[in-house]
Amino acid sequence: MTDTLDFLHTTRASYDAIADDYSSLFRDELGTKPLDRALVTAFAELVLADGGGPVADVGCGTGRVTGYLHGLGVDVFGIDLSPQMLAAARRDHPDLRFDEGSMLGLDLADGDLGGLLAWYSTIHVPDEQLPLVFAEFFRVLRPGGHILLGFQVGDDVLRRDEAFGKDIALDFRRRRPERVAELLKAAGLAMLARTVRETDTEGPFPEKTPQAFLLARKPTVSGGRQDGDTG
Repeated sequence: MTDTLDFLHTTRASYDAIADDYSSLFRDELGTKPLDRALVTAFAELVLADGGGPVADVGCGTGRVTGYLHGLGVDVFGIDLSPQMLAAARRDHPDLRFDEGSMLGLDLADGDLGGLLAWYSTIHVPDEQLPLVFAEFFRVLRPGGHILLGFQVGDDVLRRDEAFGKDIALDFRRRRPERVAELLKAAGLAMLARTVRETDTEGPFPEKTPQAFLLARKPTVSGGRQDGDTG
């Protein structure tokens, strides 16, 4: 429990410290990445085809992807640990809802959501807590609901002690897509797509690693069979 509280505290405090700088730098990042944007758009189309939401952008930060989903017609709201990141989100997207909360214990009823986006937000979660997070994602999705994850590929942990001239304490956990897919399946989610984009070193937001995107769905149950069954 102490380790969990430490992780939540340091993540919240770190993003509180850099919220305004982060908002200014990354506000238009998605617009510079056509493939990433296409994957978020595909997720939105799947959600809309299945009833339209609501969708939770979990770890929404300053709401940049929340706002993009809203522009596509998705009934979306954001959830984040950091009050200062949420303040920036509300300032940039005054017509949208943003709630303070933790992905380890979402303040949502079972089956509340038609979709869930975790766009580079599980990267700070310790490995031992990730199955609990995915179980929580499964719980709040309704049958047939979709989930999209984005994260960096790798086997290491990048520790950042400084950003924008401010002291922080953030661990960025790079993970293998196949391992994350196994954990999603163990939580009860059915994998639909797995995409890895190679490292972009020349764009306006240069990267150090490839980027992974996993799309999954909470199975529906009909006549004793779950969708996706082939036998």
